[in-house]
Amino acid sequence: MSMVSNALLVAFMLQAIEAQARPEASPPIQKARVVILSTMLSDDFIGEWGFAALVESNGRRILFDTGAKPDTVFENAKKLALDLSGITDVILSHWHDDHTGGLVSLRRMLMKQNPAALSRTHVGRGFFWPRRVKGKPSNAQQTLKVNYEGLGGRFVEHGAPEELFPGLWLTGEVPRRTDERNFPKNIQVQRPDGRWTEDDVPDDLSLVLDSVKGLVVVTGCGHAGVINTLELAKERVRAVPIAALIGGIHLFEADDTRVDWTAAELKRLGVARLVGAHCTGIEAVMRLRIGAGLNRTSAVVGAVGASFDLEKGIDPGDLAR
Repeated sequence: MSMVSNALLVAFMLQAIEAQARPEASPPIQKARVVILSTMLSDDFIGEWGFAALVESNGRRILFDTGAKPDTVFENAKKLALDLSGITDVILSHWHDDHTGGLVSLRRMLMKQNPAALSRTHVGRGFFWPRRVKGKPSNAQQTLKVNYEGLGGRFVEHGAPEELFPGLWLTGEVPRRTDERNFPKNIQVQRPDGRWTEDDVPDDLSLVLDSVKGLVVVTGCGHAGVINTLELAKERVRAVPIAALIGGIHLFEADDTRVDWTAAELKRLGVARLVGAHCTGIEAVMRLRIGAGLNRTSAVVGAVGASFDLEKGIDPGDLAR
């Protein structure tokens, strides 16, 4: 099949999906599951400094981030008996390569089974803005764009909260209302007006599931600040408690004062369950558990293969149990 005909087929399939995606009103999600496919803690899987999760919502499946190394997500999913070839949509929480590293290789492998597999990738506004890392230009996002689009993939940018599918929201750009500074300090970004400023990761976005039990929020690193993110979710999606917070929230370098403040805010916002993976930090999860009033079953360190189910709660796996 030629690249042109393949691209037309993918476009047709995506249009058919979009036509069925948005009813006039979106009732809360009845069934949802999140399975971690990339993070550091692992027993019988591949662990790495990265993040990825399979998100299932009322029968729809989405890949949130793609890990760091090309094969990690693919191999872990295979070991978990999870077929990713039927997934069309990917969400990249931000531009850092420990969340984007598997995109091109996954697309290349899975499109052999399904031309539309991972063919549409959602990113935040600012994802492709030029960067300098330690003073040197970085072409990481541009290279990713060329390689992914060369395989027939398409990027979609989001600057504001948007309901991607019924009950499933992207935050878009998150207002920085608190002084959470959860991002690397050695990177600069060029703004649309040409100014170079500290890169506070303006493209950082999270996924919000509006469920019958409250909001389920999935984060990559939470560079915009987890409290900022949760506040936006409650304002723009629905003002209900947070049923679960899953993913990285970049507290592994934070001091006790910052972690304890975050814990108190999580408690105020009604966070019922926490799966702190990736850059959250093991010690930080322990302090968050205590400060947020959670326990060993409701707050765990996220491991590869760990899951959250709307009906069953958290299954942390053997190592993090």
